[in-house]
Amino acid sequence: MQTIYYISHKFDVGTLHIASTDNGVFRIDLPKRTKAEFVASLKRHSNGAEIVESAAKHKQIIDELEEYFAGKLERFRSKLDLRGTDFQLQVWNELLNIPYGTVISYKQLAQRVGKPDGYQAVGRVNGANPIPIVIPCHRVIGSNNDLVGYGGGIKMKEFLLKLEGALML
Repeated sequence: MQTIYYISHKFDVGTLHIASTDNGVFRIDLPKRTKAEFVASLKRHSNGAEIVESAAKHKQIIDELEEYFAGKLERFRSKLDLRGTDFQLQVWNELLNIPYGTVISYKQLAQRVGKPDGYQAVGRVNGANPIPIVIPCHRVIGSNNDLVGYGGGIKMKEFLLKLEGALML
């Protein structure tokens, strides 16, 4: 039986809930839900896996997130346990190629994954990103440079882009 480890950790941006397996981080919830709601969601989608709270299991990703929010980390090193369709995995892996401090449009992302007319599809996949911040979906913006669509809200997206120096407001 698989074990899912989780932790809730308070950062300057709010409390992030993080879940991982022995293979790596597979989920980060932005500060919208309570710890109880996060754990209930893990239980509903775990296929009977044991759910265990563990700070030690998440030390590396917490340290990296702290460094990132302090402006000292540009690329995460933690192992990821990405789960999704082939198309989702393709889009999420392409997001990892967007350099720190830069942005691209949904249209550009669609072109990068070989679906030039699929910007709405990549937008949906972007919105379903299970590991935001680490997989930098916040670096994708509208073609007219509008900050559109972010699970953590536009203020959070704006904060992250300012932190990276990609947005000068």
